[in-house]
Amino acid sequence: MPRVVVISPPFHSHARPLAALGTALTRHDAGVTFACTPAFAGLAARSGLGFTELAVTRNANHGIAETTRQDDAEAQRLREFLDSTHRGPVATLLTQARHRADDMLADPGRVLRHLAALDAELRPDWYLVDQLSYAATLALHCLGLPYATFCPGHPSYLPTAPDAYFGLPYAWPAALRPAPADLRRLRTAAAANDAAFTDAFQAVTRRYAPDRPEPERAFALCSPHAVVFNYPRLPWLPPAPTGPRALYTGHLLPDTGPAPLDEHWQAVLARLTTDGRPLVLVALGTFLSARDDVLTTAAAGILRHTPASVVVAAGERVTAVAGHPLLNGAAPGRLHVTSAIPQQELLPHAAAMVHHGGNNSFTECLQTGVPALVLPFSSDQFAIAHDAERAAVGLCLAPNTLTPHAAGQAVAALLAGQAHGTAALTARLRPPGAARAAAALLRCMPARD
Repeated sequence: MPRVVVISPPFHSHARPLAALGTALTRHDAGVTFACTPAFAGLAARSGLGFTELAVTRNANHGIAETTRQDDAEAQRLREFLDSTHRGPVATLLTQARHRADDMLADPGRVLRHLAALDAELRPDWYLVDQLSYAATLALHCLGLPYATFCPGHPSYLPTAPDAYFGLPYAWPAALRPAPADLRRLRTAAAANDAAFTDAFQAVTRRYAPDRPEPERAFALCSPHAVVFNYPRLPWLPPAPTGPRALYTGHLLPDTGPAPLDEHWQAVLARLTTDGRPLVLVALGTFLSARDDVLTTAAAGILRHTPASVVVAAGERVTAVAGHPLLNGAAPGRLHVTSAIPQQELLPHAAAMVHHGGNNSFTECLQTGVPALVLPFSSDQFAIAHDAERAAVGLCLAPNTLTPHAAGQAVAALLAGQAHGTAALTARLRPPGAARAAAALLRCMPARD
């Protein structure tokens, strides 16, 4: 029985799909241990996985970023990030570039020491590591341990072309293409980060593992054996890295399908869908739920311009959204505002969704055949929004200039069937998923000497 350690950063949106893949590995008789911070021990237990403590970054997000306890520096960076989203895509990406070293490569020596100790204790056959846990990938490289790479975001997060950079979207949706001067600024910052991270990776390798090859390019460092992309294989995507086997899962929903709704959500669903009324979900992820202005605008537009009911995931901003003047007079039978939603469980009952272009939301909508209005703010969300438009599975609008009329008309178009590519792409995603990815990983990962 192969023994596998799954290394996840302490982010709910990363840990959940990794846990689903870990569970699929156990169904192929692998022994799997989930390595993360203690807040995720419960997820490991519910997923049927062992657990060991490992911190690979200083920051965290346990479900709603604003309520996750952070130290002062991490909390300040979160505030700076959220403030930057009001200034548009380039300002946000430049802020993320400025934060990158603190967010992604904190304490590489500590992570290496902890991983060496974990390896001596557990002696797994191989590791599955989140690609954005750069300190963990670098540690595995320095220690010469076998690992597979899990890419939790857009496949372009692993740059393969010389002029492709992490933090510079490979493509943009029509509504959010920056001006040429802004693109040049962003490219310059992304190239500087690429060089700085590579210098740091090489310095760590020289210090801790002088006999190991120095990484040629930090953001491109990945497993020589396998890379798992939590994404569909779309024909226009940039090429995968040369060498490792590229595994496109399409989605990483649990193989057993979504759990049934509990009694509370069954009652909410029944109230909102009386007389066959369609349901639209509005959720911007665990960080961007702080943008209550956009949540409110989208919900108001849907209520005014479509017959649909709306569920809004508002994080810490429930009161701000529910009490906003734009939603005054909204019928209780058409609106439900809550801190968080069981998204995977609700999507099969939804007619459309409004989301931020996060990888999980995109792939979960595809798997359930739900078209989406994408409102991207940061990171790889612009690339994902571009893919949604090109695949005709959704529409994209700029969140900072969104109006109720524009949001309502876009969702009305989705309800009328304008996202005509959804059914075909959804059909292509079945049956790929966690089970297929787990079986392929077990075939291509080497046994430990």
